[in-house]
Amino acid sequence: MRMIERWFPCAEVSDASRVGWGSGNSEANLFTWFAKRPLAQAKAAVLTSLLPWPDNAEEQGELKELVRRAMEGRDNAWQDVVNTLEKYYPNGVSMLDPFSGRAMIPLEAARLQVKANGIDYSPVATLAGQLLADYPMRDWSHEPELPFGESHLNVGNTRLLADLRSVLEEITRRHQVDMAPFYPVSHRRPWGYLWAVTLPCQECGLRFPLVGSLTLRIPQPRKGDPGQSYELVVDRAAGTFHAEVRVGPAATKPTMLSGVKQGKSVPGKSAICPFCDHLHPVQLHRRLMKERQGQDVLLIVGELDDEGVKVFRSPTDVEIEAAEQARKQLKVEPDFASGLPAVPNERIPVGNASVIQPSAYGYSSYGELCNDRQTLALVNLCRHIDSMGVQLTEVHGLSPEYASALVGYASSVLVRKLRRSTRGARLQTTGGSQVGDIFVNETSIGFAYDYFEASPYEGPGTWSSVTKGTLSSLKNQLGRLGGSAAKISRGSAVALPFRDKSLSAVITDPPYDEMIPYSDASDLSFVWLKRALASTQPWFGFTSDLDGVQEKTEEIIVKKFRARKTATDHRTKDFYDLMMGRAFAEARRVVAEDGVVTIVFGHGDPEVWHRLLGAITSAELVLTGSWPAKTESDKSGGSANIVTTLTMACRPAPGLRPAGRANLVEAEVRREVESRIQLWDAAGLAPTDQLMASAGPAMEVVGKYSKVLNHLGDPVEPTHYLVIARKTVIDATSVPIENLPLDTFDSRTRFALGWVRLYRRSAAPKSEARWQALAADLTMDELKGVLTEADKGVLFAPASSWSGSVSPTSSVIDVAMAMAHAWAGGLDEVAQVLVNAQRDEDDAYLWATLSYLSSLLPDADPDAIAWTSLVRARRGIGQVARGVVSARRKADESKPKQGSFFESEPTGANS
Repeated sequence: MRMIERWFPCAEVSDASRVGWGSGNSEANLFTWFAKRPLAQAKAAVLTSLLPWPDNAEEQGELKELVRRAMEGRDNAWQDVVNTLEKYYPNGVSMLDPFSGRAMIPLEAARLQVKANGIDYSPVATLAGQLLADYPMRDWSHEPELPFGESHLNVGNTRLLADLRSVLEEITRRHQVDMAPFYPVSHRRPWGYLWAVTLPCQECGLRFPLVGSLTLRIPQPRKGDPGQSYELVVDRAAGTFHAEVRVGPAATKPTMLSGVKQGKSVPGKSAICPFCDHLHPVQLHRRLMKERQGQDVLLIVGELDDEGVKVFRSPTDVEIEAAEQARKQLKVEPDFASGLPAVPNERIPVGNASVIQPSAYGYSSYGELCNDRQTLALVNLCRHIDSMGVQLTEVHGLSPEYASALVGYASSVLVRKLRRSTRGARLQTTGGSQVGDIFVNETSIGFAYDYFEASPYEGPGTWSSVTKGTLSSLKNQLGRLGGSAAKISRGSAVALPFRDKSLSAVITDPPYDEMIPYSDASDLSFVWLKRALASTQPWFGFTSDLDGVQEKTEEIIVKKFRARKTATDHRTKDFYDLMMGRAFAEARRVVAEDGVVTIVFGHGDPEVWHRLLGAITSAELVLTGSWPAKTESDKSGGSANIVTTLTMACRPAPGLRPAGRANLVEAEVRREVESRIQLWDAAGLAPTDQLMASAGPAMEVVGKYSKVLNHLGDPVEPTHYLVIARKTVIDATSVPIENLPLDTFDSRTRFALGWVRLYRRSAAPKSEARWQALAADLTMDELKGVLTEADKGVLFAPASSWSGSVSPTSSVIDVAMAMAHAWAGGLDEVAQVLVNAQRDEDDAYLWATLSYLSSLLPDADPDAIAWTSLVRARRGIGQVARGVVSARRKADESKPKQGSFFESEPTGANS
């Protein structure tokens, strides 16, 4: 048995993941990849998947203490861990991550002298993994000295950092010399340029720029900085315009605004012609873009003043002409190789507007995402990186492996540079003027009509600026203790190149359903890397994809589309489930008989967990442990930032498993979960974490059986027991509400009390509400009025938003909400609510609910104040309510009854 099947450092992982070494920020900065997961989680998964769980309690304690010490720092207890692994694996220890991504998991294994393997389907991810987990742990001291830069006496892997610095400095020098004619310098070197796309007005026919903001530098009165902005100065007679920089905030409006036409608001931002004020709705200006009528124009130049402050001015005629010369030069740039033109002609795959936003505006190839001068600068960088590799091997005698390493790191700078390039790079005015990241929404490449181009010199987003981050990240890696280079290669998780039962463990963080479109988001990097690596790593650019981008035939994701009705793709949910099952089956095949398959996974949707567990089951694996950790900050934005992830241990399912009876399996699941709660409490797991952890023991129990049958002989879905496990945690951790058992409250109220106990008034992921609803046998619709949507998910609804009426059949929580809502109107209105609900001051459930909720919410919370006041006025409210009932009864008694004997007799012929 492995440690992960009985213990995991949940609290240590959660603590270390937030900041510092365990966050993995330094490792992530080495190369742009997606869905960063913390280094602490990778390290803990490796340690607990490889270390045993002895029968002896004393040994167990020693190993747990060793792991805790190791989790105190990046390389804490390194020698002790290495010695312990050698003790338990005298013939060597090995592992594989078949979805290695940037190779965080293989990295941590390799650092511990484990024979680490990483495989990824994406060549971009493969390169990222090699730069992180392979090259830094090799000894390059035998390589010839470089002909440029300072002479180095470094030995071992520190030689790599010194040589890379020299290589990057030389590439910077060559690049700046080549690009100087296209980026002229007056008395200051520019750091960037503001551009905009122009379109012809459909009314007056004049071209005008589409700009969404006129702010260049936000005013900072405390620093005596009035800021800068600009305005478009138009000459209607001449039909011309130019941008004029001014001190202070903008005095005019940009040309991209939320529009109104014929008295009605127009959806989206409209383009307004500054010459004639004609409004172009979003559908119109997008159509004009798709018709290729957009043209780029240089508006503003940014430079650093003598004190280093970023200032802005209008471009000179020389600068405008230089940009035009760049366009002409780009047309005559030679190919990198046969079939590899200077300007990327690789097509953006159809249906990719949600990932490559410029494609929604008519840009159909990756070479069109930049303006001509931006493209020329990238072409030039690729040429210098490519030629550097040839020079290092053919002229200066470096080994192909070392040249590949140096050129690879230079290419990583190129990829990081791309994040501040294209028409998605905006002038970011918050926090000081910067060049904004093109990945404005996790993995979606943005687009703006007005965008910012970094210069080839100094400043944010420039090549020389980005190199500093790469060198700093590599220095951190080279400063770590020990390690043996991991083997990172490109391949498929469904066809692993390993013998049966040959690996000590398989540890992986697989794709999370439709959360991240890895290859689609990294194709921009791929097409430029093909050119930068054309000579040193020609394997990199091999692809059978008809668009010339990365292959996607076996990419295991669910492709997400904005317009699902018109888009088609083979990467469907069925495809994902099938391929994930095959990948897990391959992992089962190659892991040793005493090994584990460890899966790190995080997702909020119960359906995704349902399907994941289905894939695990189809691969004939069974869960033997499940451990939650809070691996992201609550403030992290976007779906890729999972707050809590599970690290799950699996083993090959035993043969000849019996069929289980549903009622007995359910009882067994409850017992197993209950037995774990004490362990989770001792480990400091919060109730919310225990809810997620309950999946492990539930699936352990279900995994004992080939199938589970109900009393009719029909199979029961394994995921049914996830809900049973959660109910068990809720029941076990629930507390009586003023001596009233929680399970005696109505289901809607029981949900509300449980939710507020866990989250108070804080927002929680919407997915958690879905899980909790399942456990409570409620639908999300049935929770309206109890929960309300928030920026980061859902939260307990305020009574101020409560609407409707109460009746004798209303749940207790609805009566409580109505009472808090009526509190502002005084006792009479509150009493009216009680009367309508047919409740009084002796209703134990109602007043217990009010008291309990008010005790959990913040003191200043309006509902807490109202409920506290209501509890104090309980007797008075009851008295008023009785008065209302009495008055109603008297009023009813005084009314003549329809059809009674005392009504006037009708008159007529027979009277």
